[in-house]
Amino acid sequence: MTSRRLVALLLGALLLAPACTSAPGHDSAASSAHPPAEEPSESPSPPVAVHALTAAEVQDGWWGWAVSAEAKRSPVLDTTGRWCAEHQRENLWYLAGTTGGEVVERTCTVPVGVPVLFPLVTMFGEAAECMDFMDTAKGSAVLDGTPLTAEPIGATPIGLMGAPGNAFGEDIGNTWACGLWVRLDPLAPGSHELAIRGESGAIDFSTGVDYHLRVAAPAPTGAV
Repeated sequence: MTSRRLVALLLGALLLAPACTSAPGHDSAASSAHPPAEEPSESPSPPVAVHALTAAEVQDGWWGWAVSAEAKRSPVLDTTGRWCAEHQRENLWYLAGTTGGEVVERTCTVPVGVPVLFPLVTMFGEAAECMDFMDTAKGSAVLDGTPLTAEPIGATPIGLMGAPGNAFGEDIGNTWACGLWVRLDPLAPGSHELAIRGESGAIDFSTGVDYHLRVAAPAPTGAV
């Protein structure tokens, strides 16, 4: 056999060989059957101890949430409940009043196991304005036919940075907040009716919301 023919046979054998082979001692079938374990997801944050929140944490937290959404998606301007979940925290659920006027009706889903916080009536402004506001502030909250206890919180310094286009202004900065507040432990799963009313004669303001609340576990990620 000539050397030229031998070279041709060797090239043909190389071309007919498999494109790749498993490394010695490596079972590709076993590898595909046992993919690397996924990194464990972060555990959900524990519910906030809502009754332990300070006056500043109550008012700075709620007002920070209220100014975090642009007006067209604002839970405070919402008339149906469509935007109840906008910018909510994982471990504390806020409910909104209104900017005044007629009573609105909202239907909202609240996550199970999460405490709830909301005002009957609240404002931010100068400390003296808060004092006048609280002198005539009053209201009520009734959950499933049972009146709830509201807590008055007077002028408290807070700092706010409003989102672009929110309903209360963007360059708020350091200010004072006050109001009548309700703190609720997590509600039992199921449906609940909550009626909120509030007013202050100091600024001729009144607000009211009838909430139809559904307390349920959040849908699994990827569910349809």
